Amino acid sequence: MIKFSTYFLSIFCILLVNNAFAQKMQWTADGNAYYSFSAKGIDIVDLLHPDQNKPFLTTQELIPKDSAQALEVQSFQVSPDGNSLLLFANTQRVWRDNTRGDYWIFDKKNKKLVQLGKGLPVSSLMFAKFSPDGKKVAYVSKHNIYIEDLSSNTFKAITKDGTDRIINGTFDWAYEEEFGCQDGFRWSPDGTKIAYWKLDAKETRNFLMINNTDSLYSFTIPVEYPKVGMNPSSCTIWFYNVSDESTQKAGIEGDDIQHYIPRMEWVPDSRSIILQQLNRKQNVSKIIVCDAVNATSKTIHQETDEAWIDIKARWNNGDPSGWDWINEGKEFIWLSEKNGWRQIYKIDMQGKETLITKDNYDVIQLDNIDQKADLIYFSASPTNATQKFLYKIGLNGGAASRVTPAQYKGTNTYTISSNGKLAIFNSKSTTFSSTGSVVTLPEHKEIAKPTSVKEGLAKHVEFIKIKTQDSIELDGWMVKPKNFDPAKKYPVVFYVYGEPAAQTVTDDTYTGYNPLYTGNMSDDGYIYISLENRGAPAPKGRVWRKSIYRNIGRLNIRDQAMGAKEILKWNFVDPERVAVWGWSGGGSSTLNLLGQYPEIYKTGISIAPVTNQLFYDNIYQERYMGLPQENKEDFLKGSPVSYVKNLKGNLLLIHGTGDDNVHYQNTEVYINEMVKYNKQFQLMSYPNRSHSINEGAGTTRHLSTLFTKFLKTYCPPGAK
Repeated sequence: MIKFSTYFLSIFCILLVNNAFAQKMQWTADGNAYYSFSAKGIDIVDLLHPDQNKPFLTTQELIPKDSAQALEVQSFQVSPDGNSLLLFANTQRVWRDNTRGDYWIFDKKNKKLVQLGKGLPVSSLMFAKFSPDGKKVAYVSKHNIYIEDLSSNTFKAITKDGTDRIINGTFDWAYEEEFGCQDGFRWSPDGTKIAYWKLDAKETRNFLMINNTDSLYSFTIPVEYPKVGMNPSSCTIWFYNVSDESTQKAGIEGDDIQHYIPRMEWVPDSRSIILQQLNRKQNVSKIIVCDAVNATSKTIHQETDEAWIDIKARWNNGDPSGWDWINEGKEFIWLSEKNGWRQIYKIDMQGKETLITKDNYDVIQLDNIDQKADLIYFSASPTNATQKFLYKIGLNGGAASRVTPAQYKGTNTYTISSNGKLAIFNSKSTTFSSTGSVVTLPEHKEIAKPTSVKEGLAKHVEFIKIKTQDSIELDGWMVKPKNFDPAKKYPVVFYVYGEPAAQTVTDDTYTGYNPLYTGNMSDDGYIYISLENRGAPAPKGRVWRKSIYRNIGRLNIRDQAMGAKEILKWNFVDPERVAVWGWSGGGSSTLNLLGQYPEIYKTGISIAPVTNQLFYDNIYQERYMGLPQENKEDFLKGSPVSYVKNLKGNLLLIHGTGDDNVHYQNTEVYINEMVKYNKQFQLMSYPNRSHSINEGAGTTRHLSTLFTKFLKTYCPPGAK
């Protein structure tokens, strides 16, 4: 529910391409260039001299012995000495991303290409990475961790208990989906040890999806999936000593089953690890240091929240790996909302914290820490929650200042080089998109023009503010019909998400654009609107975001409905032609709006909805709703299935039967309730499609055609 919604808001209609840019940027040692795929192989792209790219590895060198085809490389790593490449190819999907495949080493000196893990199952290797000295590579295969010596290409397992339920070096479905955790082991900086996660999912039940189309007899597809109220996988951290091949468990206090460990890294001195532990309800966060020799641990910092501790907001692109060390490993950077705003702190190894950003606005994310220049770069937008700009502040605090020049509006993003002096700069708004320019920091002087400049996909987007009868001001956007006549009445279509995982109202290239609509909504005579309710992760302060705690399906739905109620007062809006649609959490919101406010919404299209909050995974739903053992009534009151009896309008329900995220079970239970109350509706089930409903020939076109035809039929376009 989380990942797809965020992805959809940015670019639903283009599948995510697995290339070097889908992974972490791989910078050269000096930070002035990066490695990138090209038609010729792998190049070094020089940011200071963009017209002087240099070949690093040719396509011819990617052809293995006894093969006529070059490897189709998804990503790569450069060895510490720069002379070897670790290539990831023949990749396969695990849950959301292609994270398993084959790994090859290319030695630039002898031009030799060698496959790692020979004898292990094909396309089974995950998260391979060099040891700090570059002489070994560790990787995961079938839930066990291996180390391979690059001089002899012999490998050995350092864990041997891995099964489909004992997970070493990677994570289960829920950890990956809701924490972004994938890579589950770390080399110590001195290369003498490996610290790794071990998850025990033996007590977690399988959810069985059924495949009726790919064989003569149907078969089930089991997904280890902890539902709300069910215990999480037991989570522990272990140490492996490379020299004596010994293993020991880290002595971390607390019940292994009733906590989560979404972050863990080595302290720079290699003597201990540091980790973040969350309790089951995710409203207590502890920072714990554990000695790598005697395995004893101590808590150096603790934070509590009446709602939840938001840890995902800290990470760029949802990647929890890494730790932001400063002052030679004696301190680190941390983000917290405890003062009412998301602010930057530094914390030393005794747990003493110092507030760095003292202004009353949210830090959206950390972008870079340049210790040599004594600067932290972060994204923020103090006066407009729909936009994003780069700011800087000293490591010891002081006045923060905006780096993004005043002429840039919209959503501005930066990929900052490892030396902190250069950045690839993208500026996007509803009117235009400029990507790929290179700027110096902190001056923001452009030294390379954008590689792409184009108009926004939805022209004439207006940003609006709606004040509801509850005195809540909602940000929104609106696209009016072409040749709009205020004396006439038009149908209105609301796009909704509504949950804490994503914003819908941002000043970006895709704002106001509906990729599911065949044609142009504005040309056809629709008003298209989206409103941002409380609980959305907008930079509007802690209270705005966390007021939805234990109120998903109620507070957000009321905000949306009361906002729509104000819009229906406009003379040019036809109150008899009001439609709403959404996907995932937005599908749930759509059903709740139809069920709780049938007097407002006449037509709805709900895609892949959670219809009963007790059916979703424990990490997500318990974070925002608490434990059903304590407040089950809140879950039920926020669930669309509780309001089926109120439905009056036209409903199209769409779901993939192979959805391992929001199970098709949700739709079937909702159908049962509609049958019970004799509620007529339309249904489209896509066999074996996942949460994104994009697999299979013709699927995207069919979905768009279906969506458009239903909308035009039951919420006819055009002025009256």
